[in-house]
Amino acid sequence: MENINKTAHSELEKSLFESVNSKTPDYIKMNKLVDLSNKNEFTFRLKKEHLEQYDADKNPEGLNLKEWFAGYAKEAEVSTAGIRGPQNILYPHDTRFPINLIGIMLATEAKALVANELYPNAELIKLAGCEVRYNSQEFLELIARIQAAHGIKTIVPKGRKTIPIWMASFLAFKLDLLGGEYITSSHGISVKNATKDLNSQGSQYLPEESMLFVDKIKYIFNEVEKNGYYDIKIAANDNPLISEEVMTELDDGIKLYKQYLLDGVAKDSNLNIIKGLKNNIVIENVGGSACRTLSRILNKMDIDSHFVWMNMQEDPFFHGIGKYDTDPKGNKTFYDYSVDATVLSKDKDGKPYFPVIKSLNYDEKLKDFPVGTAVFITDPDHDRLTVCQIESKDKTDYLKGLGVDYVDLGNDRILTVFTANQSFLMIMDFWANQLKKEGLYDKHPRFMIKTTASARSWDEWAKKNNINVVNVPVGFKEIANVMKKVEKQIADNPQKDVVVTDVLGNDINLGVNPKLIFGGEESGGMIIGSEELIKSQAGRVAVAMREKSATEAIVVASALVAFLEKENKTMSEYLDDVFKTNSIISKFDIREDIAYYNESEPDIEKLKLAKKEGEAQRTKNDVFYLTMAVAKNKGKLNLEQIKEILSDTFKELNFDNLIDVKFVGDGTYLEFDDKFIEIRPSGTDAKTKAYGAGANKEEIKKFARIMGNYSGDLTEVYEKYVDMDLYKNSKEISFEQYAIFTNKDANNDKFVIPDYSKTLKF
Repeated sequence: MENINKTAHSELEKSLFESVNSKTPDYIKMNKLVDLSNKNEFTFRLKKEHLEQYDADKNPEGLNLKEWFAGYAKEAEVSTAGIRGPQNILYPHDTRFPINLIGIMLATEAKALVANELYPNAELIKLAGCEVRYNSQEFLELIARIQAAHGIKTIVPKGRKTIPIWMASFLAFKLDLLGGEYITSSHGISVKNATKDLNSQGSQYLPEESMLFVDKIKYIFNEVEKNGYYDIKIAANDNPLISEEVMTELDDGIKLYKQYLLDGVAKDSNLNIIKGLKNNIVIENVGGSACRTLSRILNKMDIDSHFVWMNMQEDPFFHGIGKYDTDPKGNKTFYDYSVDATVLSKDKDGKPYFPVIKSLNYDEKLKDFPVGTAVFITDPDHDRLTVCQIESKDKTDYLKGLGVDYVDLGNDRILTVFTANQSFLMIMDFWANQLKKEGLYDKHPRFMIKTTASARSWDEWAKKNNINVVNVPVGFKEIANVMKKVEKQIADNPQKDVVVTDVLGNDINLGVNPKLIFGGEESGGMIIGSEELIKSQAGRVAVAMREKSATEAIVVASALVAFLEKENKTMSEYLDDVFKTNSIISKFDIREDIAYYNESEPDIEKLKLAKKEGEAQRTKNDVFYLTMAVAKNKGKLNLEQIKEILSDTFKELNFDNLIDVKFVGDGTYLEFDDKFIEIRPSGTDAKTKAYGAGANKEEIKKFARIMGNYSGDLTEVYEKYVDMDLYKNSKEISFEQYAIFTNKDANNDKFVIPDYSKTLKF
């Protein structure tokens, strides 16, 4: 029985569907366990048989949920951005995949049990939202109906339509909700999906928050083992506890978010510059789901006429962006590079290129746009931004000197592609200058929160501008965690200096009542704080919102583009100015992504095996570096010994000017006097990420490539100096160190359920 609910809109998508369908066994196709076409209340009975492996004769009801849960729990412990994974896009109940309807049902049931235990007999309200990925609306419906069965009110957009992740986060905080459930896999490949759990602050769950509901799934399984079954109630689809009215009244949150922007990056000084634009800005709306919200916000601020949209229609295949019918080695197969526009690959001749941007066909689509036109590329959940600009081809040597990559558009035109490290440096500099022009900059001490993997140039710029920098592990929840620490100290002692400890171990004095000037990460997510504390409807305060927002980035980046248009300057020239004005040495940055398997593989058994093997490779690489950092921290290894190990392992690299090696919460950070290299295992997949920033692009690229691709094999010199017991336990020790950093001065004030009769109409 073939799934007829999805229609392919291109030959490439059709080939993906055919491949998935052919790789799905008949017993899964026929066994639709959670029937959401039943809009009435019903009960799903979880049985012992479901926990064990499928066997056509001995256990035809097997779902292998024990194996599914082992992977899910492991992901929850380390995840940087929700619990992600591939799904069967045609048969979403397929429990062979990490993300599936049964798993979503179990996780939602567990979270509902936790919520009612933490807040017994209270009025609990959460939000549920999604972007455009396959099966997202089915997942959203199931979440809302299970929560309703537990007496939890759920706010959803009218028609269960898409909203961005930052809007879900913003409303969770602004409306003082218990939290939210958002379905996305960010800029990941089309067949992936995930649930991002948002707490009452609108921030993604930290691992300890995730483990509360993971433990509750264990409880459910124990109940099944003890009693033979566990019943999960699914409320009727029209249950009054599922509300579209609140979002309708709030215009999907746009009314509140507009005011938030007007109080921050959308000040009159910025809006007025944008209104003077001569060249329209192109917004590349990957997946189509950003348009529904962003277009209305731009309209409300009366600047929408200055933007041209591409790919306005919502499409879970993302309009074929990033997708090819051959893999990087030229083998004939479906291959997805994701929709991260900054991903670099190599063609058959070994020449680097941007596969995602190549698939956008800009040589044709941008041919009528003038030189100087800015192009903003945003992802399906609309939290990341890539900034590009059309320039003249005679600037190529100049761009190479700046470390700016570009794509040939033909007709003597190129498209510059700025890394987030570059574009955000320009944005923070422009924003600081705007505050100075308005006489606001010196009214408060300023600070920045950034991930260790982000550009060293940000730290240099901040030092030049007397801005304190707090470095954190990768993941926006880490940035939000520091915000909450700052807010607690301001609330407890408003006249006292705020002091926080960063992940590098530095105690940083932010001053009295400091203001966040920028929070961001090299992967394209950013936020800018407000001059006044942001208040929720029940009176909670925040220095900035908890999720990265491409809308916020687009507003301030548009003002920058408009300003430069007046000055007759390109963005690359402005970047050059920022480097020179701020005496920045570390102009260059690099990220090397090492994927250990093809995550587009449609055969789930091959995929799981390849991922398992890839994870082993990733971990081996990680632990090689991690153990040295842990050993140095414990006084069991000194810097000279580490230099000897690294010089022996990587004879083509020079470690003479290595200053320190540290564990930074999720990776190993090697600090040199002229650069940094960070080796980090992906928190969501079998990948290694190697980052570098410094004064010589070719050098940091060489370091990142060689160290990132290292097998992790132990050398004689390594074994001579490193305690093997420490090597075996370094991962566990690193988790303990991370917990110490996360919990120090943490804001653990319990969320207080407000009187919603005064703030919400439900």
